[in-house]
Amino acid sequence: MTLKNKIQDHTATVGVIGLGYVGLPLMNAFSNAGYPVIGFDVDPQKIKMIHQGENYLKHLGEDFIRQMSGSGKFDATADFSRLSEADALLVCVPTPLGKHLEPDLSYVEQTTEAIAKTLRPGQLVVLESTTYPGTTREIMLPVLEKTGLKCGKDFYLAYSPEREDPGRKNFNTQTIPKLVGGICQTCGQLAADLYTAAVSEVIPVSTAEVAESAKLLENIYRAVNIALVNEMKIVLGAMDIDVWEVIDAAATKPFGFSAFYPGPGLGGHCIPIDPYYLTWKAREVGLSTRFIHLAGEINRSMPDYVIEQTTLALNGQRKSVADSKVLILGLAYKPNVDDIRESPSFELIQKLNALGAVVSYNDPHVPSTHKMRHYDLKMSSVELTPASLETYDCVVIATNHDAYDWQMVADHAKLVVDTRGAMREVTGKTDHIVGA
Repeated sequence: MTLKNKIQDHTATVGVIGLGYVGLPLMNAFSNAGYPVIGFDVDPQKIKMIHQGENYLKHLGEDFIRQMSGSGKFDATADFSRLSEADALLVCVPTPLGKHLEPDLSYVEQTTEAIAKTLRPGQLVVLESTTYPGTTREIMLPVLEKTGLKCGKDFYLAYSPEREDPGRKNFNTQTIPKLVGGICQTCGQLAADLYTAAVSEVIPVSTAEVAESAKLLENIYRAVNIALVNEMKIVLGAMDIDVWEVIDAAATKPFGFSAFYPGPGLGGHCIPIDPYYLTWKAREVGLSTRFIHLAGEINRSMPDYVIEQTTLALNGQRKSVADSKVLILGLAYKPNVDDIRESPSFELIQKLNALGAVVSYNDPHVPSTHKMRHYDLKMSSVELTPASLETYDCVVIATNHDAYDWQMVADHAKLVVDTRGAMREVTGKTDHIVGA
């Protein structure tokens, strides 16, 4: 039976490589569509939790894994020799930056090598990880064709960018439109056929490079506009103008304006990283991305701005940063989720520690930290009560979770540095609240 026929009658086994914020919901989408699914991950703890019916991504809901397990056509494994069991392999591995802001494609390369070891005729391979234009064709294709199998004839290769937004309620993996671009027309069509069975809208594009570039444009658009409002925050703050009110006022225009909001820096796996993928690739063709680079500089400087404002605020109370007790509110990079990838809160903690502050954090979604690529803080969330707030010299609001009682924070904290405009609606005494 051909791959096209297997896709049409829902007998194609879908393998998802990388069971994180992208891969786990993707598995669920194909499971819900009635396909047999196999999840692959190098982390044995994730596999163990899946087999036990436990969900390690809390924003997806407690029953998320159990619902998939109940289908009877679901498995998860750390054994990559089983890759040949899948008819379609969807690659959802990290694409971080190196220490010099260069693309780190080591996870993509290692995964491609693993796929090549078991690649068989009739398999479809789709990269979902965000990357620079040309990655699928220039990095993955040669490795897979070293097997002697030919793309478009023996196996199929495509790119379909993930568009996950953890915690978003109005869209999910099944309802977010899916871009698909193949290495060849046949590759693109087969990938589109597969996703059409699990996603409500699939949008084919002419090549993998178009799909790769579209994903970068989406995230660069956000990064540039966030840099703009971050710079506006600094300038308007110096003029004693409320940037949050300014944004709300501008947003009343029904056309030509989309509201973006400032913060302590960029977080998440995409927006702080993706612009540098295009910046790096542009050098290959002798061009510089000056506008994108400037936006990156502004966004990366925001934690330093927050530290500067915190230092000045403490000085205003005749305290130095050294030996001050500082509480960071919010470790996740965005409200109401447990996603701490690239969160600026980590940089704030590290910088405050370097200045001699005694730093704690509270986050109702992140009870403790774990080792990550750049940080291993070994910290746990502390209690947040009126009495505990009064013990800190300064409270820095890094993430505006809905769970926080901002009036309580205002009433009991000695000093508040607000990077999110969270304290705009509090009443009573506010002269101890500083914007940053």
